[in-house]
Amino acid sequence: MLSCCCFCRLAVHLIPLHSLHSSLMRTILHCLHSLHSRKHFTHSSTQHTLHHHHIHISITNSSPTTYQSVKTLRGFLLLPPLLGGFSVLLQLSKSSITHLPEREEELLNNTNSYRVSIFRSGFLYIFIHALIGSNFGLNLPAEMILDVMNLKKCLTNVFLLTLAMLTTASVVDLDQLELIGGFVGVNIGTDVSDLLAASNVVAILKAHQITHVRLYDADTHLLQALSNTSIEVIVGVTNEEVLRIGESPSAAAAWINKNVLAYVPSTNITAVAVGSEVLSTIPNVAPVLVPAMNSLHKALVAANLNFRVKVSTPHSMDIIPKPFPPSTATFNSSWNSTMVQLLQFLKNTNSSFMLNAYPYYGYTKGDGIFPIEYALFKPLPSVKQIVDPNTLFHYNSMFDAMVDAAYYSIDALDFSDIPVVVTETGWPSLGGSNEPDATVGNAETYNNNLIRRVLNDSGPPSQVNMPISAYIYELFNEDKRNGPISEKNWGIFYSNGSAIYPLSLSTSGQINGTSASVFCVAKDGADSDKLQAGLNYACGQGGANCAAIQQGQPCYLPNNVKSHASFAFNDYYQKTHSTGGTCDFDGTATITTRDPSYGSCIYTGSSNSSGGGMSLAPTALGPSSPSKASSNMQMCSLQYLISVVGAFLALVML
Repeated sequence: MLSCCCFCRLAVHLIPLHSLHSSLMRTILHCLHSLHSRKHFTHSSTQHTLHHHHIHISITNSSPTTYQSVKTLRGFLLLPPLLGGFSVLLQLSKSSITHLPEREEELLNNTNSYRVSIFRSGFLYIFIHALIGSNFGLNLPAEMILDVMNLKKCLTNVFLLTLAMLTTASVVDLDQLELIGGFVGVNIGTDVSDLLAASNVVAILKAHQITHVRLYDADTHLLQALSNTSIEVIVGVTNEEVLRIGESPSAAAAWINKNVLAYVPSTNITAVAVGSEVLSTIPNVAPVLVPAMNSLHKALVAANLNFRVKVSTPHSMDIIPKPFPPSTATFNSSWNSTMVQLLQFLKNTNSSFMLNAYPYYGYTKGDGIFPIEYALFKPLPSVKQIVDPNTLFHYNSMFDAMVDAAYYSIDALDFSDIPVVVTETGWPSLGGSNEPDATVGNAETYNNNLIRRVLNDSGPPSQVNMPISAYIYELFNEDKRNGPISEKNWGIFYSNGSAIYPLSLSTSGQINGTSASVFCVAKDGADSDKLQAGLNYACGQGGANCAAIQQGQPCYLPNNVKSHASFAFNDYYQKTHSTGGTCDFDGTATITTRDPSYGSCIYTGSSNSSGGGMSLAPTALGPSSPSKASSNMQMCSLQYLISVVGAFLALVML
């Protein structure tokens, strides 16, 4: 054991974490290769298959096997069941088992195979799933496991690597650990007249603790600015590039080399999004969509990045013609052939199904079928509860129903265990006269409630154990986009980096983050009559404390309507924000992070305020709390420890 510990300490100092991942994989595959090369194995007896959330090893026999050998093998499988991890299924053809006792043969009369016990042992699961971030499956011949001496050698190597990983776990930065549960990211569009420099965009992300972003193209400046930030990045292949990549594997390889390989590992690229809503926007490209994904994946395999970077493509809800009730939802049948190929690709590569889900459109195009509260995650009275008549599942939000519709559509094509990630969702803060629901208040309500929904780490009713992750559309208002006014106003920030409205991360009402407080003040150049009307409302029906702007009080001077309105607007906003109050006042007010306090006039929410409102940070979209990260770290270390014990017991029993 002393030598093992020495090896661990050496590994910690000399082998980076990702190298340990690779070392473990090479060790396991080397063991399989060395055993497989023995003359009594056939090449077809070993094949790799993919499974979701676990490792499944199916042991089969390629030659006649005695019942005594089966008993020996079964004994090996009966390791302590509490170790947790991967499952092993012994499945032997009845006709190939010799000297089978009569009592056993009777049990097999109604089946063609001999299924024996399943055991779970943690030492492989932890490395391959939790650390490498991917799943792995093996189909092994029975004789391989019976070769105890070679298996011992394999387990010894795995045991040493396990110890190395256990020691390393204590020094790994929390940012490098994959926290269990959902997350909220943002989309970054660049159709902005005065887009901030890439370094300033990243500064906003870091200041607001945004840990996941999606780029619509491989923007060189942003990809460089995101380096060494640990922010997880989905980089997009534009719709215009899909056809060329789908028709040319060399073009796919060139794209990966230029837009992924050139930036990793310093830029934390975790996925490639192939086009955006290809099937519904450029259907003529559909025949090459999956070939494009395959070619990009093969290029990642060639670069040894396929475990780190996944490939998928975002879909519009339009590919599900009738999303309600979710239980009967199916994909548009005209795309069935493409969808089967696509889902098989996602299954084989352990990738997610990307969905753009917009309850805003579901509500506005629904002709009043659903109440707006349902679209905004607001609670509904019992008489208005939305229930799927087939499953009796209650849907508290249209967002959940849309995600479940995707899961049911996937299931309708006989696929499962493919997680759905929402790559776009949000609500516009401004619209035209024919878009009355596009308001700052609704946008603020939707996105704040979305964050609370995602961070409760549960899935939709049909998949409660599959947490939902979502990307808010979008970081900035894109004034250069075509279409109605609402199309230009989905951002959570103006192009200058000031927040349009604050986003609260935690469900408890406390605001995480260290960014500046947010204040509501009168706009420069606002109409005086509207300002006066807003001032009267805030100090009257709105309940703002306007004592400080009375004559002789610290905020009376300067004695003008703009100054007095700013104080009143802010006091109203700070007191009512948590219950739905907004900073609008008929378009005369705006959000700012600059403290408007002056002299002895201290605004509510200021760091110098003794009893005013709560200080609101604009947003924090990372892990929900330090304690959550800590608990995940502890769980990770516990799993490593269990892994060591599992490997050690396996060696002892052999």
